[in-house]
Amino acid sequence: MTGEEKKKRGSGSEGSSNKDLNDWLPITSSRNAKWYYSAFHNVTAMVGAGVLGLPYAMSQLGWGAGATVMVLSWVITLYTLWQMVEMHEMVPGKRFDRYHELGQHAFGEKLGLWIVVPQQLMVEVGVNIVYMVTGGKSIKKIYDTACPSCRPLKTTYFIMMFSSIHFFLSHCPNFNSITLVSFLAAIMSLSYSTIGWGASVHKGISPEVDYSPRASTTTGRVFGFLSALGDVAFAFAGHNVVLEIQATMPSSPEKPAKKPMWKGVIFAYIVVALCYFPVAFAGYAVFGKSVEDNVLISLEKPAWLIIIANAFVVVHVIGSYQVFAMGVFDMVESYLVKQRKFTPTKTLRFIVRTSYVALTMFLGITFPFFGGLLGFFGGFAFAPTTYFLPCIMWLAIYKPKKFGLSWFTNWICIILGVLLMILAPIGALRQIILQAKDYKFYS
Repeated sequence: MTGEEKKKRGSGSEGSSNKDLNDWLPITSSRNAKWYYSAFHNVTAMVGAGVLGLPYAMSQLGWGAGATVMVLSWVITLYTLWQMVEMHEMVPGKRFDRYHELGQHAFGEKLGLWIVVPQQLMVEVGVNIVYMVTGGKSIKKIYDTACPSCRPLKTTYFIMMFSSIHFFLSHCPNFNSITLVSFLAAIMSLSYSTIGWGASVHKGISPEVDYSPRASTTTGRVFGFLSALGDVAFAFAGHNVVLEIQATMPSSPEKPAKKPMWKGVIFAYIVVALCYFPVAFAGYAVFGKSVEDNVLISLEKPAWLIIIANAFVVVHVIGSYQVFAMGVFDMVESYLVKQRKFTPTKTLRFIVRTSYVALTMFLGITFPFFGGLLGFFGGFAFAPTTYFLPCIMWLAIYKPKKFGLSWFTNWICIILGVLLMILAPIGALRQIILQAKDYKFYS
């Protein structure tokens, strides 16, 4: 290929070149997804390791506030998800295949990119780092439980074991090629959530269970409360890949993609409710304020059940990592081809994806403060993209009547979301600082 041809191919400025690029990029290269693909991907993206931290969040919020925050989050995020599904094809003949494309339509070419891309990247990369840690810790838990007399190994080794799977899986070309992984992950999330609350219920509430505030000082209580808000926000975070999932579906004016997509979303949200509410409430009811930041760690017996539950977590987190990574791959690969004029080849893809997995592995090994990380990312990055950015876009694009129902609903979501974004990271940052005090690097 001559330099001139390369330029033409890489520029993406002409229609045919753009189409070639779209046929190569992971989000848009395959558009034959069914509604249940959307259900699997949404469950996998949404019901993450965050569900296991919900009883711990409840122990910091208490019964009243905890239940309120959980129900409100479920309702608000379902509403904002509906908005995104609706906005995917609101311009006739055009599809907003990526979150930032919708942002550019709402806020303008430059500003839209600057508003959406940093937040979306922070969420997707943040989730992938947290999942590296979760996957590694779950494999360690299996090892420790299966062989209590074996030589203890560093968490670092287990994170490396977990990441080795992704050095292979990351080379699946597009979203539809990971449907089977997503399907397995979705089943696993339902399974380990059921084990989480089922084993808690089976253990039963002991007479000495204590529901008093977790921290002994007022400062500790306030910061714990704020951090718990971030944990809940983290648990409801599938919005960052929802347009990308919808982009994989076929669409025509007669049969828009939003119908099968919405069907998949409803299915996914029923599964979310079946996973989240029983785990949060049963886990807190049984262990009270002594519950660990991963409820499976609190369940010491029977050993075989703990091993199975952690194995389910590992399989689920493998799928979840891939769903979130696919958005990053799409963004980086399209930037390199469009802006940096690289030729879209298998070699480019291999280098980008292998480097990304290595980076998330390195960061996961370096900062494995699981609980604090959840709250920090949950408040700082998830709150905007999940709770209120869709509402701002809706107001900017559709301009609903002032003081009408739609206007009010969106403003309530925006105010709650902004509060969440400001308050949650404050609590989480304190938690990270406290945990980091005793932390030895690469231990």
